[in-house]
Amino acid sequence: MTDSIMSKAATMEIPINSNGDSRTLAEDDSLEQAAKIQWNLNEKDLQQVMVSGPNLNETSIVSGGYGGTAEGIIPTSSIKGPNMHHSSSSSSMTAEEATRGVAVEKFDIMKKWGLNTYKCTKQLISERFGRGSRTVDLELEAQIEVLRDTKRKYENVLRLARALTNHFYSMVQTQHALGDTFADLSQKSPELRDEFGYNAETQKLLCKNGETLLGAINFFVSSINTLVNKTMEDTLMTIKMYENARLEFDAYRADLEELNLGPRDAVTVARIEAAQQDYQVHKDKYERLRSDVTIKLKFLEENKVKVMHKQLLLFHNAISAYFAGNQQQLEQTLKQFSIKLKPPGADKPSWLEEQ
Repeated sequence: MTDSIMSKAATMEIPINSNGDSRTLAEDDSLEQAAKIQWNLNEKDLQQVMVSGPNLNETSIVSGGYGGTAEGIIPTSSIKGPNMHHSSSSSSMTAEEATRGVAVEKFDIMKKWGLNTYKCTKQLISERFGRGSRTVDLELEAQIEVLRDTKRKYENVLRLARALTNHFYSMVQTQHALGDTFADLSQKSPELRDEFGYNAETQKLLCKNGETLLGAINFFVSSINTLVNKTMEDTLMTIKMYENARLEFDAYRADLEELNLGPRDAVTVARIEAAQQDYQVHKDKYERLRSDVTIKLKFLEENKVKVMHKQLLLFHNAISAYFAGNQQQLEQTLKQFSIKLKPPGADKPSWLEEQ
């Protein structure tokens, strides 16, 4: 019986795979598919790592075998390659070169300024002692001198007009106070009520006309101030620039003439060429400013005549009407020149501004 069982066991078919594992074919297929999927995932991860690359600052080098202590771990952030030293040194060299370039530029500016100042001072001293020659435009110099004299005279007119305004303002304030006093006495003195009342009305009328005249005088002072301290001053600033350019031009002209009188060698020829260029630059600057001064003097004269014609007519008409007691003509004069009087208390800040 035992033999029969052994024979049956020998004739039984046992399915096995290629590895000798006794699993079913379905399980083999599923394992094979799982292995393919895992391989595809591992391949994608490997490609991503190769593209992005590892962060060397966050990796470590382990010395020793598996299961070693933490003392064998060396952080790679402490290891610096030659590229890091090269980048830091190149950046420091760039900053140093930039600083050096700025310093050289400033030195060149100071050098040019010092050389220009030396030449101009030398030329100025030579002119003062009568040894050097200077470029003179007689017609333009005469016009400049006339302008300076006119400015001095107009400044005196402005000073006197301001003094007149202050004195007249004090008189108007006194008339106003006197009129109030007369009006008060008119109420408290029945026997002299009419006399005090007449004088109070007269002082109030004079005060009103005085305020109108003050408006005209203030307009006159403001216009003269603009003409003297802005228009004339602007022209005089251009004249000052012109005179400085004339001094520089003569200084470089004298330097060029001195070089032309000396010997001609290679070094001297180069210096003469450089001096010729500087001379031409300053000559162009001098001629440009001379043209600007000529034009400004012309327009200033036209503007001065126009402004003073209007202001002198205003001053005459206002003063004549006031002292003639012609209130209507005085008000008409202000309307003629478009002068608007400020109402009483206009200069006082509002209650909101005082808060």
